[in-house]
Order: sequence, then structure tokens, then C-alpha cells
Amino acid sequence: MPGPLHGRADAPVGVLVLRTAAFVASGLTGAWAAALFLQYSAVNGLTPLAVISSAFLFFSTSWLAWGASLGLIGLKRLPARPASDAARPIAGRSVVLVPICNEDPTVTFARVAAMMRSVAEATDAAIHFAILSDTRDAGLARLEEQWFARLMADTGGEGRLFYRRRVLNTGRKAGNIEDFFTRSGGAYDHALILDADSLMEGATIAEMIRRMEAEPGLGLLQTLPVVVRAGSVFGRVMQFAAAFFSPVFSRGLSRLQGNTGPFWGHNALVRVKAFTECCGLPVLSGPPPFGGHILSHDYVEAALLARGGWTVRLDTDLKGSYEEGPESVVEHAKRDRRWCQGNLQHLRVLMAPGLRSWSRFVFMQGVFAYVAPVLWALFLVTVIADRVTQPPPNYFPDPHQLFPVFPGDETAKAIGLTIGIFGLLMMPKLLTAAEAILTGRTPGFGGTRTALRSVLADFILLSLLAPVLMAYQTRSVYQVLMGRDGGWPPNRRGGAELSLAEAWAASRFIVLFGIAGLVIAHFLTTHIFWWVLPVVVPMILAPALIARTSLPALPAGRGRARLFTTPQEVKVPPILQLHDEVLARWQSLPAPAAQPSATAAPPAHPVGA
Repeated sequence: MPGPLHGRADAPVGVLVLRTAAFVASGLTGAWAAALFLQYSAVNGLTPLAVISSAFLFFSTSWLAWGASLGLIGLKRLPARPASDAARPIAGRSVVLVPICNEDPTVTFARVAAMMRSVAEATDAAIHFAILSDTRDAGLARLEEQWFARLMADTGGEGRLFYRRRVLNTGRKAGNIEDFFTRSGGAYDHALILDADSLMEGATIAEMIRRMEAEPGLGLLQTLPVVVRAGSVFGRVMQFAAAFFSPVFSRGLSRLQGNTGPFWGHNALVRVKAFTECCGLPVLSGPPPFGGHILSHDYVEAALLARGGWTVRLDTDLKGSYEEGPESVVEHAKRDRRWCQGNLQHLRVLMAPGLRSWSRFVFMQGVFAYVAPVLWALFLVTVIADRVTQPPPNYFPDPHQLFPVFPGDETAKAIGLTIGIFGLLMMPKLLTAAEAILTGRTPGFGGTRTALRSVLADFILLSLLAPVLMAYQTRSVYQVLMGRDGGWPPNRRGGAELSLAEAWAASRFIVLFGIAGLVIAHFLTTHIFWWVLPVVVPMILAPALIARTSLPALPAGRGRARLFTTPQEVKVPPILQLHDEVLARWQSLPAPAAQPSATAAPPAHPVGA
């Protein structure tokens, strides 16, 4: 059955105007960069390789400009949504779904205990919790049963807390959720989908349910999860960026999305009826990586909900939504490899009938997120190749002339292009810093001075890591195009310290490419040697960068706040405090013994029953 908004446009006129402006501005910026590069390259005669390089630069710069446009659009605060009546009872039944696979059950189940207590303090509504295990390791599975017994005894969750472990983990996480909805979805009106590392305040969960009950056409409500608990240098940089920059960029995305918002796979509330009717995922024909189960299923599910006429919305004003992030470049690259394969699979569903135009664009945007680094790499390669194959300048084109003819100096254009590209990278961050100062956000980041130091350090460190991350993404795209299935590697939670030897093993291919680029630039294209150093030097230093950024960050200095401080460190949220209390208490007790009677399966209420 189609949703309440079936047949309507996916965006009002104002949103369409804003989208058009962002598209045009991005395209014009890319065209400006390509034209400037062609003028610089034409000094000694325009070559086919120079034209190809300009095309790569056009698409790469347009992509940077698109990201910058989201930041600029998001600088303006969104109108505040009307506050829900906290006294109004919640009518429907809801369930919090916690899919897990080979996780530490002590930490994960302590999160569930904390959220159950927080929910009980926020509302007396019927909100159940279901732990959905896909764990393959038999030892971990036994531990899950033992810790579930502890969780059941600790929370008194009989009748509202459930655990089940699938025999086959078909479809990974998406299949895990589908299995629950098929067996038990009919018992619930709403389902909050989490990840194993998610934490959400009970008041936030209750507010999300009230918003969904107040809007019959709302099929999915996505929050903006904030990264917490990071300890390494890399983790803290990413945590700071998520807390400081993401709210602004997410507001920009929210302005452009209309009724066709994002789904990021977790920390989101879905209407069970809408989700089960619209979101049956296809198994793509052929073998992986392009066939089989869709890895980046969340984007497809959002598109299918929008196709069914349901609103999919990102509410950036919702607080109290948290997750954890990777603590090293290597862990980030492992996760990114899965996302790369999943996003490239979207080419198979791009032309599915009935999809909203914005959904198709989101698919292409996800693909381009991984193609863009490849285009940057190809731009560098073609520029070097063009310089290698060009003959030396002819200062006496006419054999009878007495004086040499020197080519025009186009260095200013090259410098202007470089400054422009760095400006696209830095301008949104500087404007976000200004917005944070003007709106009083900086005290949560250690004060204005510390926040600005963190912004500068964030830019420097991520600029150093950018060539390394580009190399990983380029390899990921290459592997997918060559038919290599990356699968779904396990997450490494918590500390991820890497020795120099481990970092070398994970990045030696990057070092070799960096050395090759340096040698070619030095011996064959000496006039662009200095231009390639910012790319090849970090690649050569990749093992040192990866190893150092995986180590714990330095503590705060005397009399000043710690670099990359976030509001969740200045004032620890209640749900994080609850989790710490539960976990500390559990870890101080003897390990629990398995109690089969405490292992409960979710209620058998298939959708439609």
C-alpha cells in the first residue's frame, strides 16, 4: 500500500531552487578550475593529455565544491521544530533493535542495560528491546547467553527484553533486521534500529516516537549520531570533526533533501508498517562484489520508502544520539572498503522503476564519493605523464630569427588554482568556526582558542592523511572493478594501536607508489617536482602517520583544554554515565553462568498477523 505522500513531488519549490543553485555553483567552480588549468597547460601547446587532465580536474573540483555548498547552506539554522508534549502518552508499541555480530557482550549488553534504564526514566510507554545476534563464534555465543542472563536479572526485563541468535546470518545486518520483522514485526508500530556501538538517551527515543506518531506520513526519522569514546589521535580528530563540523553540513543536507532524506543504517526510527511494505531488498544477480546481497542497504531502504510515498527525514535538532568510530586509519580503511563495494553496487539499482529523482542522485553521489579520489589520482598521473612526454620548449621556432621567443609565464594561474582548491577545503571549516563562535558553541569544545587550534590541527592532520586515504580508496575501487569481494570484515572496537611494522604491512603499497611518484617527478618532470611533494611525501611517510595516529592522544596541557575537546567530554551525557556505571559494576562481579531459561526469543507476531 502506498504511503500518505504517494504521488507528491519529493521536494517543494524552495528546495528545488536550492538544489539547482548548489548544482550550478558546483559545476561552475569545476569549470573555472578546468579552464584555469587549460590556460596554464597551453603555454607550450595544448596536448590531448592536458585535456584529459582538465576533465578529471573538472569532476574532482565540482565534487569538492558540492561538499562546500552543503556547509555554506547549513550555516543558517533550521527553524526549530515544535516541541512535543512530553505529557502526552505514547499510544503505539515500539521496539529497540540491537543487531550484534561477534561483539564483546559485556560492553554491548551494558549499553542495552543503560538504555533500558534511561527509557524507563523518560516514559512509561511500551518500549521493548531485542538483541539480534548474528555471532558465528561459538565461544562468543555462549558468552552472549551468559551476559544476557545477567542483563535480564539486572533489568528485570521479563516480557520486554529479548535475545535470539540466528542459525544462518543470511543478508548480514539487513537480513537480521528483515528476519525480526518477518517473525515479530506485527507486534510493534515502531522500531528503533541501532548498531552494536550505539547509545541513545531515553528522552530522545521517546521524542522520536512522539514525532512519528504526530506525523502519519513519516516513515523514517534519522538522527545525527555523535561520535564518542575516541582515544587515539585519529579517533579524536574524527570525533571532533563529527561534533564540530557535521551539524552544519547535516543542516545543509537536510535543507536539500525534501521528503527524501537519508538513512545511515542506525540510530534511526522506522515505522514498521512502512518499512516492511516497502523495504524488501533484492538479491542482485551474479556473484559479489556487484552481485549478491547489497552491503550499503540503508541508502536503498531510504529510496524504497520514498518511492512508497513515505517521508524520510533527518532531524538535526535531536540530541542524545551516540556511536563510536574507528580508532586508526587501517580500521577506517577496512570499513570504507565495505562501503565502497556497497556504494558501487548501487549502480545496479540506479534505474529501478519509480524511484525519486533525489534518490537516484543520492546513489550517484555515493558512487562518486569513491570515484572522486580515483579521479584525483588520475589527474596527478596524467599531469605527470603529460610533462614527461612533452618535448622541451623551442625558443627559436623560426630558424632565421635572431632572438629567442620565451613562453608566457602562467605560474600565477597555477598558484591561483592551488589556492582555490585549498580554499574549497578550508573555507567551509573557517565559516563553521565563525558560526560556532557567533552562536556560542565553542565553550563545549574547550573555549574559542582551543576550538580554533583544533580546527587548524584538524586541517593539517587530515591534509597529511588525505593522500593516504586517497590511496586506500583508489585501491578499494580497483579491487571492486577487478571482481574482488571484500565481504564484511569484523569491527575492532576500542583501542587499535598499531606498531610501525603493522602499519608498514598495511600501507607498503602506498609507500611504493609514493617513491615511484617522487622519482618520476625528480628525474623526468623537474619543473613540477615541488607541486607533487604535498602528495607523495605523506604517501612515503604513510606507515609513520598510521602508527602515530593510532596511539593514544596526548592529555590536556597545564592550564588549557585538551586538543579536539568535544561537548560530550566537557559534560558527559547521562546515558554515557549510566553505561559506565553498569559496565564498572558488571566487571567487578564474577562472570555469570549461562541460564538457558533467561534466553528469550522475540514474540512471534509476523507482519500482517
